[in-house]
Amino acid sequence: MVLPRSGRRGGQGMSTETEAVAETGASFTGETDAPASKAEAMKARLRDEVISHLAPHDPLPPERELANRFAVSRATVRQALARLADHGWVYRVQGSGTFVADKDLVTKSPYLTSFSEDIAERGMTPGSRVLRLEHVRADERVARELLIPVGSRVVHIERLRTADGAPLCVEGLWLPEWLTGENLGPELLGSLYAYFEHAGASPARAHQTLRAVTLDEAQAELLDTEPGAAALTVSRIVFDAHGRRIEASNSVYRGDRYDFQINVKRRA
Repeated sequence: MVLPRSGRRGGQGMSTETEAVAETGASFTGETDAPASKAEAMKARLRDEVISHLAPHDPLPPERELANRFAVSRATVRQALARLADHGWVYRVQGSGTFVADKDLVTKSPYLTSFSEDIAERGMTPGSRVLRLEHVRADERVARELLIPVGSRVVHIERLRTADGAPLCVEGLWLPEWLTGENLGPELLGSLYAYFEHAGASPARAHQTLRAVTLDEAQAELLDTEPGAAALTVSRIVFDAHGRRIEASNSVYRGDRYDFQINVKRRA
């Protein structure tokens, strides 16, 4: 489910919590999945040979037509379309079909991925400008989220994240000192997920809270928009495979450039 634009522009404080777990969140179709390799190959062909030639909101051909054109099963086409929807390339309208998504709107998939991975998946170049990189003492909120004593030393990073050079997100992160030590080196300026993996703390799942907010003057200036513009703030706690809390973050996204997908199902 993509959060509707009208919902994001509500008042401050409205929130929804989601649990993002690595390799989960695919659409529930009730059918046997096509082999992953076939679906992934079909996804790439649909993106390169069909979607790239259509305009935003144009309909894709029906599943049967696509299956005949590429000589694959409808199950493979269905799985490929689901993956494209997960990564924001297409969207579906019940009873109407599948349509090309707006290329200027980045949709966060239900998988635990980094900002750089999300932007690269859309065929854009991710960028970053470091605003702060420092050791600070954990306040009550950071200490609670990282399960460390108040006043513990943590690394604080603040970055302006971009897609093809256009500002998209102001990102604030706090990392526990047991993970970074005294390090404030250049490796913390690149992909933090790659840094985590190298440190033996690969991200496995995250708890997120999403809220609709409006931008203050400082945020609006960084994001190249007007004060009071609609935005989406995402608070995230990242856990590694051992259940350790390796990152607490708070990111503010331009409301007109970013959507989140959340797949839900009824309880049994």
